[in-house]
Amino acid sequence: MLSTYQYPKFEYVRPPELVDQRDGHYPVVIVGAGPVGLTTAIDLAQQGQQVLLLDNDDTVSIGSRGVCYAKRALEVLDRIGCADEMVEKGVSWNVGRTFFHEEEVFNFNLCPQPDHLRPGMINLQQYYLEDYLVKRARELPNLEIRFKNNVISVNAGDDRAMLRVETPDGAYSLMTDWLVAADGARSPIRHMLGLDVEGKIFMDRFLIADVVMKVEYPAERWFWFDPPFHPNQSVLLHRQADNVWRIDFQLGWDADPEEEKKPENVIPRIEAMLAARGKENLPFELEWVSVYTFQCRRMNRFNHGRVLFIGDAAHQVSPFGARGANSGIQDADNLVWKLKLVMDGKAPATLLDTYTEERGFAADENILNSTRSTDFITPKSAASKTFRNAVLSLAEHYPFARALVNSGRLSVPSFLTESRLNTPDADAFAGDMVPGAPMDDAPIETAGGQKWLLHAAGNRFQVLYAIEDAAALDAATVTALRTLEDSALEIEPIVVAARGRAPDGLKTLIDTKGRVRERYDLRPGTVYLVRPDQHVAARWRELDPVKVRAAVARATCNA
Repeated sequence: MLSTYQYPKFEYVRPPELVDQRDGHYPVVIVGAGPVGLTTAIDLAQQGQQVLLLDNDDTVSIGSRGVCYAKRALEVLDRIGCADEMVEKGVSWNVGRTFFHEEEVFNFNLCPQPDHLRPGMINLQQYYLEDYLVKRARELPNLEIRFKNNVISVNAGDDRAMLRVETPDGAYSLMTDWLVAADGARSPIRHMLGLDVEGKIFMDRFLIADVVMKVEYPAERWFWFDPPFHPNQSVLLHRQADNVWRIDFQLGWDADPEEEKKPENVIPRIEAMLAARGKENLPFELEWVSVYTFQCRRMNRFNHGRVLFIGDAAHQVSPFGARGANSGIQDADNLVWKLKLVMDGKAPATLLDTYTEERGFAADENILNSTRSTDFITPKSAASKTFRNAVLSLAEHYPFARALVNSGRLSVPSFLTESRLNTPDADAFAGDMVPGAPMDDAPIETAGGQKWLLHAAGNRFQVLYAIEDAAALDAATVTALRTLEDSALEIEPIVVAARGRAPDGLKTLIDTKGRVRERYDLRPGTVYLVRPDQHVAARWRELDPVKVRAAVARATCNA
């Protein structure tokens, strides 16, 4: 039990297959109601698919798990209608500070640009995240969640998968056209299918202490190398909701996990840290204590016929950099629009190969950064430690050394610049919004009251057409944009303008502060094609419907 949170108990309902003594059939079944499985289920359901979500438990995650949710993950959660409560409850932050001994040697700002809706990161206990996601899921009539339904066998065929599911009332069978395995790092489904992951286990242990205390530290990430209160090791401090502070103490591989978790060993560590920060007599209460190790590894492929692996079931990284849940939420963002097009018969199943390609690239990027962070934080030789300490000593005074400091390269979205779904640039552009880039946000105004670009983007292909005065749009351009709107893939044309309203009811975004023009290097006539997951697919300096349709065909593997 926690002093700051009461775990919900979700109702188990006898499945209709057991009531009617029949096998069930569902278009898509998702296994695992953690953050990634819930995000996937909500996204599919709100786009019109019938979804069954199975989970072997009847509550949210127990104890202290995920903490940090990055700006891009929040933008995905915005798109599925879940982010507002999370940001309101969580602790928003942008600044991180790194210390060597007692001196600050490095700091960073995750969101230095103005005019973004979401912060660089929020800290929020995972059980809150899951609770909010379950509430959102229950708002969708075509999404059914079955708690205390444990998948005990899977038989995957060419056109469907057969599942056997155990419940408190006995076992039943069901079929599904598509099975999404979001069942965690140990993934029973992965083992049932004889699939494996490759990677590296790190020989170190860390103590997590979630501590309830009222202290006026700023909402920042603080990381110490070799502090006097925990010599020769590292310490990480984060503030979460409800005045709960997450403290990670590096212990070393030889530490006894059971001994280290005992309050009489944890409390002196916390007291020493507080005393070093001038808070010797601050009262606190232990909320949760555990010891963890970690690994960096991934499956070779994430799609195996009718079975799709996602989140920790497909890849795992160390916790340094908050890349676990953030990466899994972006997996869902990438997978859902592709699976929906395949299920609707608007794209070939080979589109799902690009899920492995794009998110496999992201997993490799995360594993590389996570491994480098871990090697810097926990050097495994005297030479490595000497190098690390030299970098930290120089970082306070020299910019070149600051670039080498690595206390966890924090989660950022992957730029999928090498994806075969992109149409390469034929025109010159400045800025970061290259084909494959996740879209930057910016303030806008619409007739419908939307205030942010990313609230107006996503869930379908969209063509952004730039003009100074939307009211001056000529008839030929209106006709060309309307032609795109009538295509089979339901492309939505949008006019981005400094002022005015487009004729013929075309959706218009008013670039109120010029940030869209600035961040996308827009000139009158510039065109962007953006994907349903808010990534840039193509861009041109003038509108050519033939080129736009070819780019959409390429982005959906219909070319």
